[in-house]
Amino acid sequence: MGIFAIVGTSTGVGKTVVTAAVAALAQARGQRVAVVKPAQIGLRPGEPGDLATIERLVPGVATYEYARYPDVLSPEAAARYAGDRPLRLTTVAKSLAALDTEFDLVLVEGTGGVLTRFGPDGWTMAELAWSMQAPAVVVTAAGRGTLNHTALTLEALRARGIPLAGLMIGRWPDEPDLTARSNLADLEALSGRPLDGALPENAAGPIKSPGFPDAGASLARLLEMAGRRRERSAPFEATARAGLSPAFGGTFDGSTFRDDNTPEPAGTCAG
Repeated sequence: MGIFAIVGTSTGVGKTVVTAAVAALAQARGQRVAVVKPAQIGLRPGEPGDLATIERLVPGVATYEYARYPDVLSPEAAARYAGDRPLRLTTVAKSLAALDTEFDLVLVEGTGGVLTRFGPDGWTMAELAWSMQAPAVVVTAAGRGTLNHTALTLEALRARGIPLAGLMIGRWPDEPDLTARSNLADLEALSGRPLDGALPENAAGPIKSPGFPDAGASLARLLEMAGRRRERSAPFEATARAGLSPAFGGTFDGSTFRDDNTPEPAGTCAG
């Protein structure tokens, strides 16, 4: 299957859980899967980050992290303030090319949005995807602001000739409001295709993305979760299967999801 870039329309949209879901279904099909997080922000060495969440949800998956920075900034700015050497595009691309020969599927999870800068030369996940000829899975939010963010992200990908592998909502609310429900048809119009997935907002469990106010869990809690990872893997695989389209090994139908959730216009009479 090659290399896929998992890119976000913004930060905190659910890239990690989507990455885990794609990895879980690929691994269930017997494929060798590697997940790469080029840069982890907001954490110090030894603290559990996005890859720890993926390892918990998808036991046995291979994970690789190339850099981490303690400040919640773009990787470029975080490296600068930490006094670290920034990641180089050529270095990351070379490592991904090597992994591509070893694994059936390599998933590269970005940091922040698709045009978040990783180095002083301005390289982003868009440049990385283009250099690796990697299709992009775009993860977006459900609520306010998502239409503009999604349109800009898709425009950036099209301008660079990066194929769209799928558009997914990373955190679909348990009780979606009018905005979220109305956005479904508009998101489909922006991409020119039905959604390829929508995962529930609690799909990853209690451990959230690092670098945010609700981030992380205590070490004791983390160890408890790690001890139950086998029990959790089967339910998460079922969640992934229900939340991703057949193109990714799931049963999600974007058109049906849209029809079931799109509100009726005001004044419409049933029957």
